[in-house]
Amino acid sequence: MNSKHKGKRGELEFAKLCRSQGYGAARRGQQYSGIEGDDVVGLPGVHIEVKRTEALSLYTAMAQSDRDARGNIPIVAHRKNNYDWVIIMKAEDWFALFREWEAGQSLRKKADESEIVTAN
Repeated sequence: MNSKHKGKRGELEFAKLCRSQGYGAARRGQQYSGIEGDDVVGLPGVHIEVKRTEALSLYTAMAQSDRDARGNIPIVAHRKNNYDWVIIMKAEDWFALFREWEAGQSLRKKADESEIVTAN
């Protein structure tokens, strides 16, 4: 299979995964028509570079995503045969996302504790 076809298939496959996770607007970007941009669009604030290959040059792929991100969080979505998709991102971006998740967990815990006190 030629690399262009495999790339297209990977982009369609990753867009489908995004939709299955609740991001219904996710679709393949417009690079197929000669317009540069995200390989997959529909995740606000995230630039997605899709790599569907057996051997990934991690830092080259991340540099490409970073270069094209235009202020969005650059990620590389990668999958090779017989493996699940993985997301590769810079540590500083991962920690920013983790802090947001952690803050949400703290708010949820406080809300749960407040419900228990109110119910008693």
